[in-house]
This record gives sequence, C-alpha cells and structure tokens, in this order.
Amino acid sequence: MTTEPLNLNDSPLLVMQNLHVEFGTQLVLRAIDLRIPRGQTVAIIGESGCGKTVTLKAAIGLVAPTEGEVLFDGQNLQKLADKELVRQRIRFGFVFQNAALFDSMTIGQNVAFPLRQHREVSDREVQELVLARLAEVGLPDSVVVKKPAELSGGMRKRVGLARALMLNPELILYDEPTTGLDPIMSDVINELIMSTRRNHPVTSIVVTHDMRTARKVADRVIMLYPLSRLAPGESQILFDGPPSALDKCPDRRVRQFVLGEAGDRLMELREARSAAAAAN
Repeated sequence: MTTEPLNLNDSPLLVMQNLHVEFGTQLVLRAIDLRIPRGQTVAIIGESGCGKTVTLKAAIGLVAPTEGEVLFDGQNLQKLADKELVRQRIRFGFVFQNAALFDSMTIGQNVAFPLRQHREVSDREVQELVLARLAEVGLPDSVVVKKPAELSGGMRKRVGLARALMLNPELILYDEPTTGLDPIMSDVINELIMSTRRNHPVTSIVVTHDMRTARKVADRVIMLYPLSRLAPGESQILFDGPPSALDKCPDRRVRQFVLGEAGDRLMELREARSAAAAAN
C-alpha cells in the first residue's frame, strides 16, 4: 500500500479508527483507518463490492460500525443521542448517485427542502437562496417550477448538488456523481465539484469509478479492494496518496484498475469456468 504522509498538525474533520462493518455474516469493511483533514477532497475508488458507498454511509452515521468508531469533528457519532446526531448531520451534504429528488415536488421545492426542514426562514429568503444555489450550479431560474422528470440526468445531478449546498455543509459526500453521464456532462460535474470547493470552506469525499473524476477533483485518492479477494491480514486499502502517484504504484491491482484492464479478474473468470466444467 502506498501511503500519503500525514501532517500531525492537520486538524481532521473526519476520522475512522479500526472501522469494521458487517451485514449478517458478510464483512464489508475491515480495519479501516482514515484521517481526513479539513478542506481536503478525497476520492474513494475501487471495483464494485469493495465497500465504497458503505464507507460514505458510515462517515455520516447512516451505517453503524460493527467494530471501531467514526469521529466527526472529534465527536463519536455512535455515542450521540438521536437529536444531537440529527443536528450534526445538518453539517453534511449528500449528493446521491441518482440525485434522489422527490418526483412529486418541483425543483424549487426539492432544493428548498433542507432549509424548510431545519431553519425558520421567510418565503422570500427561501426563494432567494434557491435561485442563488441553482445559479451556482449553472441552472436557470426557469427550472424552479419544473418537475424532476422534465430535466435531463445531468441537470438532475446539478439540482442534487444545489440541494446539498443549501445549509452550507462542512462535509459534502458525492456518491458516483458522474455515473450515467456523457463525457462532456461528466466534466461539467467535475468542474462544479471543484468550484464548490473554491467557493465554500468544505471537505469533500467523492466515491467514483471514473478515473477522470478522481484525477481531476481529488487532492488524495484512496483505493479499496474487496475483502473476498485479499490475502489473510492484507490491508483493504491498496493505495492512499495523491492522484499523480497512481501510475507509479507498484501494486498491479491498482494499475489494472486505473488502466481499466481485466488483468487478474479475467484469469479468475477463466479458472472459475474451468472448475465448473470439471465439476460437471
């Protein structure tokens, strides 16, 4: 594993210590140790089933650790009372993979939803903030009255980001922000992630399989690997470092993922087919 040296003077916003997450008898995350300083943009990459989205959910207390702990701004999320946990979650913004907009609401109502749930503000203030956030993600005022079904996939993703920004979060989590988008719209989303960091004092975690996104938006890349394919005792984090170091990583599994090569997986599939044929 390649590791980025930690500056002990960094003030971490998020810390995961010996994090294990198990669903029934299936262990998804094992002994994850992460320290994310304030203001850093971290991309978490890895193939399907390696625990990327589970890591995101654990970061904000949506998934409870089986073992270990998650500290947000020094507080153990699992030890907070429900009301305090809700209060802390207001400090998070979550951009869902498929935007997760409310189909029955207009775009304006979707973007305003967090504000109306957690703040007492006038209708005029709500309208001004909604328009400001939509403008920030490059959407015109005219979309306010539309329903999500009337917008393209890329526009819905931008609405999701506008909604996530409504409460000025300190930590924004992006779950596969460019999935399903063409290359040009994917780059628009990447630029918005970068401009959000420039315009707001935020820390960001981006779960993605898109290497263009990881290389462009991240200060730091973390690659997870499925536990079922690791040797006993081997770290689940294969890489932790700057994007510029990915191509020089000595671990072939990292290089194969970065280059999009089947590599060892193709050999495993051939061996599985041979074993199945022999069994029959």
